[in-house]
Amino acid sequence: MRRARPLILGVSLAALTAAGAVVAQTTPETPTPTPAPVAPQGPAPEAVAPIPAPLPEPAPVVAPEPQPRAERAPDPPPEPKPPMKRARYDVAIIQALDKVSAETIRFEAPVGQPIRYKSLVFTVRACELSAPDERATDAMAYMTVDSQPRAVAGRPTPPARQIFRGWTYAAAPGLNPLEHPVYDAWLITCRAAAPAKAG
Repeated sequence: MRRARPLILGVSLAALTAAGAVVAQTTPETPTPTPAPVAPQGPAPEAVAPIPAPLPEPAPVVAPEPQPRAERAPDPPPEPKPPMKRARYDVAIIQALDKVSAETIRFEAPVGQPIRYKSLVFTVRACELSAPDERATDAMAYMTVDSQPRAVAGRPTPPARQIFRGWTYAAAPGLNPLEHPVYDAWLITCRAAAPAKAG
């Protein structure tokens, strides 16, 4: 088998070389025939083309001058209507929650009068309902909440500490919430104070 391998390799190489020699041969050049000379012809007759008559120039077109327009000032934008005033009320209705005991209470807080719920003191400064031209109907109250523990006999009353001041909204109590570890409170609505009874 070892002797056959070089022999096969040699025969294959010889066959490839012969095929390449056949392919690599160039074809002999054949002479290109030269064209026969053309006999000269006589002078060609001149072609006579009629000369066109010049066209008359068109009259210039004059555009009529535009009439001057009276400059008109643009209409001023319509005056926006002033917003309607919100209705103010005398009493805010507040709901409070004791997070420890899960006790809830709903109470009325007259505007300007402090109201105590456990250790919190609520003072409502304003209570309003949204105007009819507002998109959403809502009740809102501006109030302050102070944390003041009740006085104990024989001890001085601790000073009050303000824990909340701002607007609170009945439709969105989480928008500006009271942040206290034990108590939570939110606005329910506003209403007018009941008239005093004649007695």
